Amino acid sequence: MTDWIKITKLEDIPVLGSRVVETDTMSIAVFRGTDDMVYAIKDACPHKNGPLSQGIMHGTSVTCPLHGWKIDLKSGEALGPDEGCTNVFETKVEDNTVFMRNLS
Repeated sequence: MTDWIKITKLEDIPVLGSRVVETDTMSIAVFRGTDDMVYAIKDACPHKNGPLSQGIMHGTSVTCPLHGWKIDLKSGEALGPDEGCTNVFETKVEDNTVFMRNLS
């Protein structure tokens, strides 16, 4: 089994936007920054499971569309004063293709 799974082409993720990847166990939001860095995070805010993929990305964080919690895309941690954490997943871009580390 390979360590990395192919997700999509980089250009298929809008700058400061996201795409959702479905696995057997969860939905994962894959974000693209203005510097073409790619972040993968469980598509559920630690507050009330709001869809982070529908939030607004700014820098390396995303604001949940339900209650305005800001989540760091690198660590999954809620930014103060809120507290909580969600899963993040390692990504890489090679030859304009986005890969995510295999979850199994």
